[in-house]
Amino acid sequence: MISISDLTVSFGGFTLLDSINFHISEKEKVGLVGKNGAGKSTILKLIMGLQSPTSGRVTMPSDRKIGYLPQIMKHSRGKSVIDEAMTAFAEHNELNIRMDRISHELANRTDYESDGYHRLIVELNEISDRLRIYPLESPRVQAEKTLLGLGFRKGELDRMTSTFSHGWNMRIELAKILLRNPDILLLDEPTNHLDIESIQWLEEYLKSFPGALVLISHDRRFLDNCTNRTVEVMLGKIYDYKVPYSQFVELRKERIAQQRAAYENQQRMIEKTEEFIEKFRYKPTKSNQVQSRIKQLEKLERIEIDEEDLSTITVRFPSAPRSGDVVFSVKDATIGYSKPRKKIVLSGANITIRRGEKVAFVGRNGEGKTTVMRLLTGELQPFEGEAVVGYNVKTGYFAQNQEDLLDKKDTVYETLDKIAVGDVRTRLRDILGAFLFRGEDIDKKVAVLSGGERSRLAMAKLILHPYNLLALDEPTNHMDLRSKDVLKQALQKYDGTLIIVSHDRDFLDGLVEKIYEFADGKVKEHLGGVDDFLYRKKISSLREIEIKQQPYSQAASAPGKEKSSTYEEQKYLSKEERRIKNRRQRLENEISALEEDISAVEAILASPSPEDDIVEITHKYQDLQLNLETKMDEWASLTID
Repeated sequence: MISISDLTVSFGGFTLLDSINFHISEKEKVGLVGKNGAGKSTILKLIMGLQSPTSGRVTMPSDRKIGYLPQIMKHSRGKSVIDEAMTAFAEHNELNIRMDRISHELANRTDYESDGYHRLIVELNEISDRLRIYPLESPRVQAEKTLLGLGFRKGELDRMTSTFSHGWNMRIELAKILLRNPDILLLDEPTNHLDIESIQWLEEYLKSFPGALVLISHDRRFLDNCTNRTVEVMLGKIYDYKVPYSQFVELRKERIAQQRAAYENQQRMIEKTEEFIEKFRYKPTKSNQVQSRIKQLEKLERIEIDEEDLSTITVRFPSAPRSGDVVFSVKDATIGYSKPRKKIVLSGANITIRRGEKVAFVGRNGEGKTTVMRLLTGELQPFEGEAVVGYNVKTGYFAQNQEDLLDKKDTVYETLDKIAVGDVRTRLRDILGAFLFRGEDIDKKVAVLSGGERSRLAMAKLILHPYNLLALDEPTNHMDLRSKDVLKQALQKYDGTLIIVSHDRDFLDGLVEKIYEFADGKVKEHLGGVDDFLYRKKISSLREIEIKQQPYSQAASAPGKEKSSTYEEQKYLSKEERRIKNRRQRLENEISALEEDISAVEAILASPSPEDDIVEITHKYQDLQLNLETKMDEWASLTID
């Protein structure tokens, strides 16, 4: 179906992909894996025709529909969630309209033997055949099912898309792709903004998807469950394995081991042959044998060991000082925000975390996981109840937007140097090296770093002090599989207390022994690991699948009518609303300017001139995209009711 032939992508004297070849058949499920920056996303762009190769070609049938989900995208505005999702049926609607028109015309014509009448009959049959491929359910029912599967609540479907964050708008785009019934799916990190239950739903969908799938993901279990073939992109080359990811890991080890053994055997043979030649080179009686061995070496096909990219982060957290038995406790707490309007996120919350426990916070996005983290750090206080940090607790906090909190004017080295004290100052270069900041990298400004590099730098800050509580909010979002493994191993060996917010099931598996589930304004404790939790959750969901959930806004709010606002409250709100309105207007202007800048850079990248520094332009493009995403998220947060 898709053929990639002798494909090379080069820029700025650097070859990203070097004469790669592979074919994707119908119904084949392919996982594209490799380190960040290896060229995986580039391959999807090449298939889509969004980027041109330096040489080689991509071919596929012209009648195939492709559904493409990039990592970074522009989101549509001005419609409700359900209406935006329904735009996926534009072709379906056009076919129905055309069918009605043809039927009406045929009913009013009597020239049954004419060529025009015959052409209409043929077109009507073609449209009927095309409509048969669509499910029998109405488009709205399909859209609702898909949106609910991706985590939206029934009551949220009529809300405007602009009131949702970037992550939720990404889900809408994914829903639109799935609803178009494509023949080929190209998905670039589709789980980045999905919670565990939505990931499970997407897995089930992809398992039954009848077409071809090319999937980029750093979620090992998601890859195993959704793909049956693994293509590794490494150092410009590809290595093709007809097995899921876990089996690929084992087969790759075997291939490298066999290759290394064959290489060593050949080297020993070459060494002995060269010794013979050198020893008997000048003996007339051995001249024929010497010449024979020289020719043998000349004709020998030398075995080479495939070059490996072994660079990865190396993390080891300092030993944790002893804290009190109870590290963090929340008792009968009502938690939320007071500005710009009072909003209750959790009510009746009870959480107890003891010394040495490794705990996960899981649940739908927006259910209060990060809010509780802010209680822990002292940024918030509960409206009712209490939240207490235990005796001698020293907290190292990695926020979800941690990379945005870095001072962009500082260099990489200065970021650590500012906060380091004592003997650790002598090891700053070693610490940065462990997080892949080496050589000239340490003198880079934070402003020019990619999102992944900023995340690594923020994680490096946690190594500087001996914390006895690590609170990590989505720490693996920008990490490749190998780096995630290293971080997981370091956290398993960490002798302090761990609280981690994550949607990555494989990362949590074997790491945590207790889970707090956040749902419908409540917190529920589950003892055991993530697999136990998911197993129990699945049983519970089957029993409750027909139960109509109460809207969150009703469930979380106190019974009875709220008292009308006082004059001072109204005055405050009026002032706050004006501030929000002005800030939104400024953001809209900045977003428009950024989108124009991005379009200009994309035009350069599409057709670069010899004088263009592609590496520098690519960095600029990444920074613009990151800046745009940050401002879009802020704009969306200011529009939430």
